[in-house]
Amino acid sequence: MTQEFHEKPLQHPIFKLIGEVSAKLGMDSYVIGGYVRDYFLNRDTPKDIDVVTIGSGITLAQNIASQLEGKPQVSIFKNFGTAMIKFEDLELEFVGARKESYQHNSRKPIVEDGTLEDDQNRRDFTINALALSLNQKNFGELLDPFNGRKDLVDKIIQTPLNPNITYSDDPLRMMRAIRFASQLNFEIESKSLGAISENKDRIKIVSKERIVDELHKILLSEKPSIGFRLMDKTGLLPLILPELIALQGIEEIEGQRHKDNFWHTLEVVDNIAQTTDNLWLRWAALLHDIGKAPTKRFSKKVGWTFHGHEFVGSKMVYKLFKRLRMPLNDKMKFVQKMVMMSSRPIILAEDSVTDSAVRRLVFDAGDHVDDLMTLCEADITTKNPRKQKRYKNNFKLVRQKIVEVEERDQIRNFQPPVTGEEIMETFNLKPSKEIGIIKDAIKEAILEGEIPNEHEAAFQFMLQKGESLGLKPVTQ
Repeated sequence: MTQEFHEKPLQHPIFKLIGEVSAKLGMDSYVIGGYVRDYFLNRDTPKDIDVVTIGSGITLAQNIASQLEGKPQVSIFKNFGTAMIKFEDLELEFVGARKESYQHNSRKPIVEDGTLEDDQNRRDFTINALALSLNQKNFGELLDPFNGRKDLVDKIIQTPLNPNITYSDDPLRMMRAIRFASQLNFEIESKSLGAISENKDRIKIVSKERIVDELHKILLSEKPSIGFRLMDKTGLLPLILPELIALQGIEEIEGQRHKDNFWHTLEVVDNIAQTTDNLWLRWAALLHDIGKAPTKRFSKKVGWTFHGHEFVGSKMVYKLFKRLRMPLNDKMKFVQKMVMMSSRPIILAEDSVTDSAVRRLVFDAGDHVDDLMTLCEADITTKNPRKQKRYKNNFKLVRQKIVEVEERDQIRNFQPPVTGEEIMETFNLKPSKEIGIIKDAIKEAILEGEIPNEHEAAFQFMLQKGESLGLKPVTQ
């Protein structure tokens, strides 16, 4: 269990100050939770630091703030008995040690003052119950009643007390266990894993916002599939994301099979996690095939098909975001757009890549064309090395063509070289359908490469199109 560490865990002068102020107030204080855990994992220690004290956390925070340079403001949360100080790049949260009891219909505990032992008992996992003393008699000593230090070394997630009680009391802890397993690449101890399955229905009392917060963290982990596999194994996934469960399974009719789109999806998410930290692009990877379940069909002529799954999937994104109380703003629209267009570059890569097809792709994707290409490259999950190499080379060609076409034709965020006002002035028109017809014709001519994306060429084309519609320019 020996391990080299970058520095002592309590090197920052703030810890000594907390110890001194605590002593003057006759309190014992400890750093607990994530800061201690991440130190022993040799990770960058977080800037948010939890301090538990035997007494009033609010009183301690106020006294600490009065001693700090600039006397930072203390944010007090009386309902929770906590106080927060932002100092330099640190966020310090102070709370009095407490013990908790729960009612069946709520994950909000009934709180009473308690000892350090009570406080460690109420922690979700042994690895989060580690505490370091800030007291002068034993400054820096590790207090580890549940062998959390050993669990860190063994890469195990388990609860300090009976997991059935821990998860039933606060069902969000089930999602947290899975999230930590995904973030840290740890195993959930077998009794704890079984207890999640037994208590899975308790997740219904947790707010959608808290669940989504954990989903975000799972998606942002290095290998998100770990979290989603565990959610599937424990039965949480159908309660939270039934759209993914619907993709599970392989059907065979007359010797023809389709791939299991659930496990394929998890591969795609892991692939994209290697290339981007964009949370919403990772959401797009997770949801890119959800339209395949409702559109799956079999015919003797062509076998299995999923016609229009991209369109159906993009509509499902809205319903899913709304159900989970996720933002129905530009982030959702971005995910919808990526799902809607997820097959476009694949079709391009399989066919001969024409300039007009690339222009249309860039026109429709706009600023998100690079994200779309990243998603489609992550979608390559074939295990056949020859096929994989061919697909990757084809996508390189598409990317190269995008750069060439964009440099030459400037289609991204396309603005028509001839405006509606100019058309109206040229033909002395009032607002009418002819203006829209001419604008669309100019756009199509540019996208098809019939004319360059330049004002003079577009103006001449406008005159010709207007003439074909029986319009005469005011001056010629």
